Amino acid sequence: MIKSTKKFIHLDMDAFFAAVEQRDNPELRGKAVIVGGDPDRRGVVSTCSYEARKFGVHSAMPSGQAKRLCPHGIFIHGRMEVYQEESQRIRQVMHEFTDLVEPLSIDEAFLDVTTNKINCPSATWLARMLKQRIHEVTGLTASAGVSYNMFLAKVASDINKPNGLTVITPDDALDFLEKLPIKKFYGIGRVTAAKLERREIFTGADLKKLSLLESVKLFGKNGKYYYDIVRGRDSRELETNWIRKSLGREITYEHDLKDLNEIADQAREISFTVADELNNKQLKGKTITLKLRYENFQTITRSRSLPDFTAERDIIAATALDLLRRKTEAGKRAIRLLGVNVTNFPTSKPKNAWVQMEFPF
Repeated sequence: MIKSTKKFIHLDMDAFFAAVEQRDNPELRGKAVIVGGDPDRRGVVSTCSYEARKFGVHSAMPSGQAKRLCPHGIFIHGRMEVYQEESQRIRQVMHEFTDLVEPLSIDEAFLDVTTNKINCPSATWLARMLKQRIHEVTGLTASAGVSYNMFLAKVASDINKPNGLTVITPDDALDFLEKLPIKKFYGIGRVTAAKLERREIFTGADLKKLSLLESVKLFGKNGKYYYDIVRGRDSRELETNWIRKSLGREITYEHDLKDLNEIADQAREISFTVADELNNKQLKGKTITLKLRYENFQTITRSRSLPDFTAERDIIAATALDLLRRKTEAGKRAIRLLGVNVTNFPTSKPKNAWVQMEFPF
């Protein structure tokens, strides 16, 4: 039997963007709502209502494919500023129960409720109250997973969607993990799952048969993690002091860009947008990365690190343009996506820390 005193909740809003649209427009309730890009262009589905999911539509699917699967679907471009506002309200509700909150995205988060603000000893009751409170404040539903570690809480939240609550206790964990299909293990995607199934690893029980060495050979640096996970061990703690490590923007174009001057103009505009956001957030970075996707969907990135931290429009744009002209085939090959990303922000060092000296060679 597993012994643990920790209590985690993973909260995941149900079809968040689509649910907001259905809440705000009663005519959309009960209908197949698809939030994302235009199906007649190169749009991508951000999320969709459960009515659309019945037809096989899912997030990250090309909007054109979603239209073919669900021809009666109602496509909406979405209102990101509204979704962000709702996300903040939901975050405030979470902090009514605990300050140990780790957001994973705009619509999901982990909560450590081992100790909590209302001194409730039951994580299950806390999850129920949290879901009810979110519904009172926003009119939206959420699904929650409760367990003694983060991995199991995350898996549990996806079991009874929508508006579900699933609890995995230490007593039930090992049996649950052994029966869990390999594709349901958080972090194992379709490609890895297919690779495992070719090795006749279909469930947690099959995964558990691997030795630690075999697991490391199969998963690389994540081998120890999966070796422990399938045995119910996950010692991770919430990261509540999240630090931004990158800032960037990218655009997928309705029509391929073929002219180098036009591509350069777009790269410059994106660079300016990124620089303005860096300045708004009072950030500076040293590494500029240019991202391109050619007409055949081949995606490349080209990076350069600068000697000093910067948020200057002209410096970021000049670096991106130089990478574009020197390190890519833009102008010779058509471009369907273009992006600029800035990383390598300053990190605070403790007093009296060692410093790497720089010499002007």
